[in-house]
Amino acid sequence: MLLAAIGLGVFVMLILAYGTYGRYLSRHLELSDDNITPAHKNRDGIDFVPARRFYLFGQHFSAIAAAGPIAGPIMACAMWGYLPCLIWIALGVVLIGAVHDFLSLTISVRHGAVSIASVAKIQLGHGAGLAMLIFIWLALIYVIVAFTDITAASFVGITEELQGGELFFNPGGAVAAAAIMYLGLSLVLGFIEHFLKPKMWIITIIFVPLTFVAVWLGTQISTLLILDAKTWCLLILAYCLLSSMLPVWMLLQPRGYLGGFILYTALLVGACGIFFGNYEIKQAAFTAFDAHQMTGALFPFLFVTIACGACSGFHGLVCSGTTAKQIDKESHMQAVGYGAMLSEAMVALIALATIMIWAPHEIIGLKPGTIYGNGIGEFMTLFVGKENLRLAITFGAMAFSTFVFDTLDVSTRLGRYLVQELFGRHSKTFALIATLITVGLPMILIELADRGSYLQFWTLFGASNQLLAGLTLLSITMWLHRARKRLAYTLLPMLFVLCVSLWALGDLALSNLRHFSHGMELINGLVALSLIALAIFMIISALIKVRSESSAFAKDL
Repeated sequence: MLLAAIGLGVFVMLILAYGTYGRYLSRHLELSDDNITPAHKNRDGIDFVPARRFYLFGQHFSAIAAAGPIAGPIMACAMWGYLPCLIWIALGVVLIGAVHDFLSLTISVRHGAVSIASVAKIQLGHGAGLAMLIFIWLALIYVIVAFTDITAASFVGITEELQGGELFFNPGGAVAAAAIMYLGLSLVLGFIEHFLKPKMWIITIIFVPLTFVAVWLGTQISTLLILDAKTWCLLILAYCLLSSMLPVWMLLQPRGYLGGFILYTALLVGACGIFFGNYEIKQAAFTAFDAHQMTGALFPFLFVTIACGACSGFHGLVCSGTTAKQIDKESHMQAVGYGAMLSEAMVALIALATIMIWAPHEIIGLKPGTIYGNGIGEFMTLFVGKENLRLAITFGAMAFSTFVFDTLDVSTRLGRYLVQELFGRHSKTFALIATLITVGLPMILIELADRGSYLQFWTLFGASNQLLAGLTLLSITMWLHRARKRLAYTLLPMLFVLCVSLWALGDLALSNLRHFSHGMELINGLVALSLIALAIFMIISALIKVRSESSAFAKDL
């Protein structure tokens, strides 16, 4: 009953937050459908394409809800207990994460759907904008490297999500086959929706069931696609190269829409498990302030470990990179920006529940993906019966891999946008060059690194991701200040996120440089220092800007 009570409390809190705080922000930002959005003003049929609200919500939700809100809460619960995680997810998403996403989307739309780096340039000056652009691009490289390696691992043999199970098929091959069929369905849907323009309910009742048929069919042809991890890495990066160059209506929009339903299913299964499964909480509410794992200290590493479950700088890139170019009306931004982030908090809560139902000794040595797959499978047996537990666990593992896979081509597309903005060139030829640059560096790193090296990148990614959120809030706060609007609701979250992320990143830099035994730790340490330097430069630029404008305003008076 305690698990159900916790789930109900968080769910009610999120609903109330959307109807109260989210609506307050909408009024304060003066959203109006009389304003023409960039999707209409700059419509080109490739990147700027108006999308219906529910359709865009699904695409945006699937783009932001990757491995972060699943792996982060599970790792944090294992280290510090479920109570600190629960508090940060619930309060962090309402007061910081959803505000960050909503305002990132709004400020991008109001600036012509440009990236957060361009917004920083406008609000803080040319140097700060350049620093932000480099910061974001480095963070995206880490996203692509880590997620490519994770996805390739799920396509090979016995995946980490299914280790220890005696299955009648090759689980890695099943995940790979289902993913490829899922992408194929997305392409077909894209062409049908673009040229035939059927009603939304028609394509939903046809293509959503076909998506789950693809999952089942993948288990039936699981030995058809058996390749090694390095080959899958190259193929996935090749896919990222091609998909990021396609018009958004062809793959990005339909794939996001269908991927959203996989997320909705995982949410439904998880919610039913929490509310009706009558599972006992077997994890401790709190263990210790220092878990003696990696860095281990609850402050500041709880916040950067959970990351996307409460707040994520990557979301600002999605909001300003792809979503802002597809907003049909300004009134849609509360649902897409604030609402999708609240939904991601439910993803994080369900991920947290999948570890809370296991005793500590039952999860020793298990990876977060394993725990999530087992937990979702356990919850799913409420629908399919205990006799189908292995198939249910396979669905959980496939869902985890799908969330990661959906983020990869979005990250590549965003990286292409940033390189194009850096050089101020937007031709199709240079778009290809920018994409090759964005994909090329991860390809080199993956080729040089040992298998599973994403673990060496993950903590640095988490800290840089949170720092990016702080810097985005810095640009937003500056925009509100210059518009003479209230800014406490972004200023206070900005100060908190900047402090904890700089603290964590500094600790990681010192740890890597002090104890490095091979080149990867040295690279991580130097990159961490570089990110700190870029962030400090941006903060100083903002302070100088505020001081100079305040002085000019005082003279005018």
